[in-house]
Amino acid sequence: MTRSINAVIFAGGKSSRMGKDKALLPFGEYLSLAEFQYAKLSRLFNKVYISAKEHKFDFECMVIKDTRKETSPLIGLISIFETLEINEVFILSVDAPFVDEEIIKHLLEHDESMLDIIVAQSPSGVQPLCGVYKRSILPLAYAQLEKGNHRLGDLLGLAHTRFVPFEEDKPFTNLNHPEEYQEAIKHFENSAG
Repeated sequence: MTRSINAVIFAGGKSSRMGKDKALLPFGEYLSLAEFQYAKLSRLFNKVYISAKEHKFDFECMVIKDTRKETSPLIGLISIFETLEINEVFILSVDAPFVDEEIIKHLLEHDESMLDIIVAQSPSGVQPLCGVYKRSILPLAYAQLEKGNHRLGDLLGLAHTRFVPFEEDKPFTNLNHPEEYQEAIKHFENSAG
């Protein structure tokens, strides 16, 4: 990658629609979706961490545990900047396996110093868990937390955010339901083979 920046995989969700923890489902040649994403991002970034409530992974990785009881991406973001002494981080949801190097590089090319957040936007909408977040969001994030508002979309609206347009939804497919997971495995096997 052109810039030295760390990455964090968000894997702390409840996975209620999947019926089991999707971060731990096998994917490709890896024992889990989390390990698949970790291996991919490790080729692109200095350091890769996983944001989660606990260390539940069966491979060697660095986990940033949530610093609060609630579960939300907002809590994950706050925990990252409270735990690591970094000014910016690339974040990606564990259940978006088709976000590739090209997409990530394209996002990073749109960074400017006055921005707080750079996120992908596909035809179906904003992709808040695929982008760069900077420490400058912390005061806004704390204020939102104080109000009990965990919606990242609202945080994006308050911050200096750049929405980077992409023409397709497919790379940003989230694996929320068992059938989406099965479909993704088929797609991945076909494109790999």
